[in-house]
Amino acid sequence: MPEWLKSLLDSEYALLVLFAVFVLEGAMLMYFMPSELIVPGSLILVGHSPDTVVAVIGVAVLGATVGQVALFTVAQRGGREWLLQKRWFRVSEDSLDRFDGWFDRWGPVVVPVSNSLLFTRGMLTVPAGLAEMDTKRFVVLSALGTLVFESALAALYVFGVDLLW
Repeated sequence: MPEWLKSLLDSEYALLVLFAVFVLEGAMLMYFMPSELIVPGSLILVGHSPDTVVAVIGVAVLGATVGQVALFTVAQRGGREWLLQKRWFRVSEDSLDRFDGWFDRWGPVVVPVSNSLLFTRGMLTVPAGLAEMDTKRFVVLSALGTLVFESALAALYVFGVDLLW
């Protein structure tokens, strides 16, 4: 590992950098890194003591929720057609139709469910915003689903390390 990266990860800025990464991930702007690798990768780099695991999960939930609320707000204010025209929004109209259908059928409960599953993380953020879901309710449900997802990833990493080494 390069010395500059090692010193950054050992500094008080490590969690701040991780927070920024999770804001981008929550806003669906982390196309170059699968979200499933961020928490385990962070624990590999900064360690996995109980205090570190709790801090990483806390930063992950807070950062991803901030990013999702930003995308939720953009969806509310910009609307569906505006979002579909943006290059940074890489969800096809067909996929958005499918996720709109899920939200229409199941309602707000799909927000935490989608946030706690692989491959659907955050995908119900835009339909929730387009449906003008209450922002406070969205924040709570989004954070709950993210907490479940990130805790499961951290647990898999920690227990996997303990079993393998």
